[in-house]
This record gives sequence, structure tokens and C-alpha cells, in this order.
Amino acid sequence: MQNIFEEVGSLDLRCYETFALSEDILMEHAAEGMASYIRQKFPQNTTITIVVGSGNNGADGITLARLLHSDYSVKLLHAKEPKSPMACLQKKRADAIGVITTKEIENSDVIVDAIVGTGFSGSFNEVLTQLIENMNRSKAFKIACDMPSSGFFADITFTMGALKKSLFLDANKDRVGQIEVVNLGISRKLYETESNWKLLDLDDLKLPHRLREDSHKGSYGHLAVVSGEKIGASILCAMAALRFGTGLVTLVGFEKEQILNIPHALMYAHTLPKNTTAIAVGMGLGDEFSDNELLEFLDNELPLVVDADLFHMPLMLKLLQKEQIVLTPHPREFVSLLRLTQLAEISVEELQAERFHYVELFCNAFAHATLLLKGANVIIGQKDSFYINPHGSAKLAKGGSGDVLSGLVAALLAQGYSPLEAAINGSLTHTFLAKNYSGTDFSLTPDDLIEGIGKL
Repeated sequence: MQNIFEEVGSLDLRCYETFALSEDILMEHAAEGMASYIRQKFPQNTTITIVVGSGNNGADGITLARLLHSDYSVKLLHAKEPKSPMACLQKKRADAIGVITTKEIENSDVIVDAIVGTGFSGSFNEVLTQLIENMNRSKAFKIACDMPSSGFFADITFTMGALKKSLFLDANKDRVGQIEVVNLGISRKLYETESNWKLLDLDDLKLPHRLREDSHKGSYGHLAVVSGEKIGASILCAMAALRFGTGLVTLVGFEKEQILNIPHALMYAHTLPKNTTAIAVGMGLGDEFSDNELLEFLDNELPLVVDADLFHMPLMLKLLQKEQIVLTPHPREFVSLLRLTQLAEISVEELQAERFHYVELFCNAFAHATLLLKGANVIIGQKDSFYINPHGSAKLAKGGSGDVLSGLVAALLAQGYSPLEAAINGSLTHTFLAKNYSGTDFSLTPDDLIEGIGKL
């Protein structure tokens, strides 16, 4: 896991006050981090255009131009004239050694965007917007300094000092490309402080390996999946759970004819099995049950995974009183949940622009619940601990993949994982399965995900 920060200005200040490092030293290391990458990836005399702004992000770009000058065909394009003291100083240094400036995006092998960084909150005028469009149209390899400027699509983003939350907004996933952290003159272990936001690495995944030979099916839990109107969704959830190590999986419902349509590896019951260790509900539920009928299955202290239709039902308020509950909404369902709990009345667009804020708001209000907000970058939160899983891809944009995710989380709950551990490891497994899929990116199905579990 890696720390993620809202801002790093306070970390820079700590470098000045505690470690006797200057702003100039940090900037030299920021530029050197980008220069080192360019030296390793591109031969000398490669044509490089560095587009810079008026602040310290632009100053990083000007410093980079100075470091590469003479070894590479470097040109500076001033999108804005230098204004910050460091930008003015770096321009003076670059001018002194003869760094060339240009006014147009010419044929380049590499374009570096150093117009604005993570601290920018305004909007671009028409001239800057057109400049960004020209940069995007170029076939050059594209590098972003700290954070892609508004509208710019980078192949790689070098973030300075530490990871920032804004890099992991869903809207930025296609814009940042590969993300690399540049050290600023000291180790990240010294530069960073503790953070309650973490980035999940695939190496953090802990699979439910069976370490005891003296065991039986009951040793690995019994999951009950409430089967509703769309039985296919509950079957996908149940089969994922069975494949992911749960010893027993039972579909529970009231329709007798459904018994003929379920896989033979699953059981079916009209009441909750006595040895149930966890419950999954919501996937494909529809209008199959009244609140009272659902409570026949849910009015207990068993760990619970909630998905899909239940986020629109008033019964959700009662379920939120449970001590062990994992919620797995997509953005529209989370908006409904926020409205139902009277925490916020917002649109999906407003949620997506402030995902981190609304996750924190919900987890503060329901500190015992574990939230897994689906998206291009999954956010998992419980109380004041938050995790981002950035490993998802468009392969998972297929009906039923969310049902598989619920099954993975529920499987771990049934086997004794804590709600937070189940959410983290279920989500990592879900994205890992998609990453391992060898077919075309548009062909992945929920069945492929379930089959892939056996190859982990």
C-alpha cells in the first residue's frame, strides 16, 4: 500500500523547516526525476517540446529544459509568462545557457505538459484550450508534470513527492496514463507523513488459501444468497462465492420453479440455513419480496453484503444498523443511498466530481459500515480509513460483473474475513481477474471472471 494525500504543500514546508531543504533543491530533484526517465527512454537529439505555465509547475518544466539542453533538441513554449519567483529564476537560468523558445507545437517526439499542477482550480481561456487540443493531436509521447493540465491526455504522469488524491478521480483515469512518483531529494519514507488514504497494490491481495488438511466443507463457511426476480444475478454471485472458497452456498427464496434452473453445485432453500455464516442480498432482487419477507432472511446478526436494488429501498435504513455490513453500490446507487440517508441530495455528476468527499461523509455517518464504491477507480472506506483500488479497467463494464464482485466479497465474509478485509481483497481479486483475462477487452463475461478464479 502507498500513502495518498489531499495536498503536499504541507509536506514541502516540512522539508524546508525540518530537513533544511530549499524550494530550489526540491525543484531540481523534481526536474531530474523527469529528465532521468527521458534519458533512459529516448536517444539523444530527440525533439522535445516543453509547454510551461506561469507558476511552479511551469518552473519544473523550465528546469527540465535546462537539464536536457544540448543533449536533446529542446524547445520551451511559454503558455503563460513566468510569474512565480521560482519560474522567473528558472527562466533566467534557462536563458543563460541558450534554451530555445517557440510559440507553436511543432513536430516533436516528446511533449511535456507543465502548464498547471494539482493546485490549479480555475479554467482555461480559448487560447490555452486550443493549445491543449494541439498537444493532444500530436503523435508525440506525452508527459505530464505533477498532474495533466485540464483536457490534456498523458502517457505518463510524474507526480512530485507523493501520490495525490486528484490523480485517482474517475474522470482523470484516462488522462494520467502511467503514474510515477518522483523523490524530491529525500526518501519518500521521510518526505511523507501518515495518511488515512491508501493506494492498493495488487501485491496486497490475500487469497483464501486452505492451510489445514484436517477440514471439511463446513470449515469454510456457508453463504446464503437471496435470490430475487432476476435469478441470473444471484446465481453469478453464488457461483463466484463457491469458486472463491466458500464451503457451502445456498440460494434462498420463495419460488419453487427456480430450483430447476440453478447449477447443481448450489443448494436452494426457502428459509435461511441454520449454519449460515454470511448473507448476500440485492443483486437481481427486483420486486420479488416485501420488506417483511426480506427481514425473514436479514433480521439477524450475520455479516451481510448489500448490492443493487436494495439501495433504493427504505429497508436499507434498518440494515445500516448492522455491525457487519459491506455495501457495494455503483455511483447512481450511491446517490440514491445518500438521498435515502438524508446525507446529500446530489446528481451522479456531482458525486463523480467529489467522490472522495461523499465517501468520507457517508463513512463518518455510518462508521461501522464498510463502503465499496464502484467506478474506474474503486474506493473502499470504513470509519476513517480509506483505500483506492486503481487496477480496474473497461473490461469490467459488462452486466453481471458487479454480481461477481459481490460474490467475491461475500465469499470472504462467509470464510471469516472482517468486512473491511473482505471488501479490499474481493475488489483486488475482481480487478486482478480482469487484468489476467487474455481475450479482447470487449469480450470478458461474468463467466470468464468466475472461471479465472481457479487460475489465481
